[in-house]
Amino acid sequence: MIVKTASHTRGAWMCLIALGLLTLLRLILAAWIPLSPDEAYYRLWALARAAGYLDHPPMVALWMRIGMFFAGDTAEGLRFMGPVSAAIGTILLVQAAQQWLQSQKVLAESSSRFVTAVKPGIVLNSTLAVGLGTLIMTPDTPLVFFMALLLWSVSNLLSGKHPAFWLLVGLSAGLGFDSKYTALLPVAGLGLWLLATHAGRQWLRTPWPWLGAVVAVICMAPVVEWNATHHWVSFLKQGGRAGDWQPGRMFTFMGELLGGQVGLASPLIFVLFVVAIKYLLRLRDQFAQLLLCMILLPVAVFVQHAIGARVQANWPVVLYPALALSVVCVPYRWWKAACALGVAMFVVVVGQALWAPAHLSPHFDMTLRQMGGWPEFVQTVENQISPDALLIADEYGLAGELSFYAQNREVLAVEPRWQFFAFPHSTCGVEGYLLRSRRRHDQPDAALFDVLAQYPDISRSRRGAVADSYAVYRVRLRCLGSDAVREDTAILPANKR
Repeated sequence: MIVKTASHTRGAWMCLIALGLLTLLRLILAAWIPLSPDEAYYRLWALARAAGYLDHPPMVALWMRIGMFFAGDTAEGLRFMGPVSAAIGTILLVQAAQQWLQSQKVLAESSSRFVTAVKPGIVLNSTLAVGLGTLIMTPDTPLVFFMALLLWSVSNLLSGKHPAFWLLVGLSAGLGFDSKYTALLPVAGLGLWLLATHAGRQWLRTPWPWLGAVVAVICMAPVVEWNATHHWVSFLKQGGRAGDWQPGRMFTFMGELLGGQVGLASPLIFVLFVVAIKYLLRLRDQFAQLLLCMILLPVAVFVQHAIGARVQANWPVVLYPALALSVVCVPYRWWKAACALGVAMFVVVVGQALWAPAHLSPHFDMTLRQMGGWPEFVQTVENQISPDALLIADEYGLAGELSFYAQNREVLAVEPRWQFFAFPHSTCGVEGYLLRSRRRHDQPDAALFDVLAQYPDISRSRRGAVADSYAVYRVRLRCLGSDAVREDTAILPANKR
């Protein structure tokens, strides 16, 4: 057992204070950094609430909507739940580690008990993926939280707590699915543990895991129902990637998978994760076996997928809470250096996003390419066109940025995905100013627009470094038929600040 001493209590309070200060710092940074195009797009989801969207399930939109309740339709509001959910998830992960240590005396005595318990929380927050995920709102942000909740729930079960925790397991699994479909992979690992181990099969003889599965299905049902009524578009878009097959590029894809994790975890934390798996293989306790199933099954899926198709770098982030928890069984002291390197990488990336001390091209500087100069760019656009003119974009990220930063101006988005939104659709013949990135080397689609005039390009830049240039056209939206309403267009809401 871990006995709570006075020093343990002081250490716990110091860690909570440090976590609170870290959360406050993240909230400040979140208000300062311009929105990325994907975030601006997800904001539109939050304003057109639904049980599903073309690209992902709806949890990121709900996360934004909760933040907007507290801090309004601002960058701070849209990202508010990132730092908050990361703080709560960290506490859950540390408590899961404590539950594990309490049930395994050998682990509790292997090193400083308190430091061992808080190690997973420190490691997880030191990864670049989670550090940036608290500032840039993506579907991975709520996903990581619900995976931490899942681990906390099963740690309570395996330490002898009431079997009703299976209901919370089902809740976290279902809401994880509502965050991102990759949540199914560690949940499938949990199912494998139930079937393949004696302890798991013992649980299956009780009603509790089955009741947890019912809770998960109830949580997933709205997303499934939305897909069923929208031609299964989201499932087909994400699941269709499993059909990609280019084995001739296997080594390229494998290198990208490995390199992506070295970058997002940070190099030494990635090594720490690999070492943790090796130590898990040596243990025979239930929780170690469960963690192995929840980690190795998804890893096998990602590796298999990388044989013939690209694995996006952020997909394996779903495993980071389980991997961080596994670090409990690693006795090496260099984990602190690994965390320090991860924090240093985070400081470099955020410093570049805010102050751009290194003048790099957009090809090498993702912060410039994604977030550089959006407020100033949209202000320049507004200054150069008539006050009541309509802004038009045929790229979802650009449409989202214009909608957020163009205060009270109407923005018309033109792209097939808008037919799945509850925004007002436009009629034919609408005129306005179309902005198109010069990275797109073609001309405006003649089937969509009549080009009436072209104006000088407008650049988006940060501290003198040009992120992108945009062609400006005066256009008229073409008709699909007599007085037809275009389902692939939508009038987007402006920022409500």
